[in-house]
Amino acid sequence: MESKKWQPKKTGGMSSTEFRKYGKEVVDYIADYIENIQKRRVVPAIEPGYLRNLLPDMAPQHAEAFEDVISDFDRYIMPGVTHWQHPRFHAYFPAGNAFPNLLADMISDAIGAVGFSW
Repeated sequence: MESKKWQPKKTGGMSSTEFRKYGKEVVDYIADYIENIQKRRVVPAIEPGYLRNLLPDMAPQHAEAFEDVISDFDRYIMPGVTHWQHPRFHAYFPAGNAFPNLLADMISDAIGAVGFSW
């Protein structure tokens, strides 16, 4: 009897192949964001509640293309973000996400372990 090769299941509706592809795109997005953050306003120039009128009345019934999700994030979310990593951000909480920190967070999130048990 021939054994079947183990195939990873889709996690969250995404295969490991898709995860690799989109993960690389997200890393590029983050690197571009951090490299160019000084060109952004530190705090948003929007009115509170600006996002409500931009949202549809109902959530989508089917998944949208990953490219559309990133585009929507850039178009709708980023204008309302306070950029805590900006060199002119001097507020209450310390900030400073270095690239190694971001990579470590990715690994920690992938493991999903509660670290206080060891």
